[in-house]
Amino acid sequence: MIAGYSLAVAPGQLVVIEGPTLAAPLVRELYRQVLRAGGHPRSRLAIDGAQELRLSLGSDAQLDWVDPLFREHVELADARVVILADFNTRALSGVDPRRLARAKRARGPYLTRLIERAAAGELRWVVTAYPTSAAAQEAGMSLRDYSDLVFGSALLDRDDPVAAWRELGERLHRLGERLGGVRELRIVGPGTDLSFSVESRTWIPCDGLQNLPDGELFTAPVEDTVEGEIRFTYPAVYDQRAVEDVRLRFRSGEVVEASAVRGQGFLDEMLALDEGARRVGEFSFGLNEAVTRFTGETLFDEKIGGTVHLALGEAYPESGGVNRSALHWDMVCDLREGGEVYADGELVYRDGRFLEQG
Repeated sequence: MIAGYSLAVAPGQLVVIEGPTLAAPLVRELYRQVLRAGGHPRSRLAIDGAQELRLSLGSDAQLDWVDPLFREHVELADARVVILADFNTRALSGVDPRRLARAKRARGPYLTRLIERAAAGELRWVVTAYPTSAAAQEAGMSLRDYSDLVFGSALLDRDDPVAAWRELGERLHRLGERLGGVRELRIVGPGTDLSFSVESRTWIPCDGLQNLPDGELFTAPVEDTVEGEIRFTYPAVYDQRAVEDVRLRFRSGEVVEASAVRGQGFLDEMLALDEGARRVGEFSFGLNEAVTRFTGETLFDEKIGGTVHLALGEAYPESGGVNRSALHWDMVCDLREGGEVYADGELVYRDGRFLEQG
């Protein structure tokens, strides 16, 4: 599925596979599939605890250092797979946010370059997950039930997963066409009344080619038009930190007030990361009906059917966004109970579902 459908690996292509050693079974199988497709697989396995040690004990020079092999892959890889498989979902919770921010700023230009190459069609990438006991515990599930969620949300339990993703992609494409002529969106819900322009921006349907699971429809708000406030239903998880009950107020596209019941210091540090961190790089509808509950893993939570999410920071160029930042932090707002979306003043979405066109 990943090598054949998501990445469409061709002979001679360099495919970088990144993940923790806990995901070795999936890394090994992807390695096999890339070889069968005629590609050149290169695995990069992360050792449990290494990142925590570097962020906790490293000097300023070591935090600023970017692995030259990573820099090389940014420029040379034809495809890239990132596998999420935590030994400990809170391993970085004790790291000073200022040190984490410094390391992120050092990698920021390479994040931007990866996104630029992907937008230009020079690089294909996919982020996926391998079920672990830590992730299952974070989600409040048994490993068996969590594994079922992982496979089900990726549509791998269907008779023909590729056909299922293409069918969902057609639906997302139709919704994208429907929203393509919209000038302004207004999002209304508990603690939320937010508006912004999407005029001349492009809606991108996500059908399993970049994330697995996938199932969202996103664009980039016009950077200086975001106005109002939004309250995020679920904890905003980033770099193994959970910031609870985040509320943001925007004026002229910039966060002017930010509060959290828990994690205020981390939220403040990320917003101060760079000039683009206080602006919105992405707005998206979650449309994967196979994802129904919060897990604490953003890869799944941002796809929950009936939700929307904003990403502070880096925008994807293919959507027309121009905001640049070392940050890309997705925060999820559930609209399934009392939520509404207005497009140019017309109600088009209520209680987590698009309304049929009259």
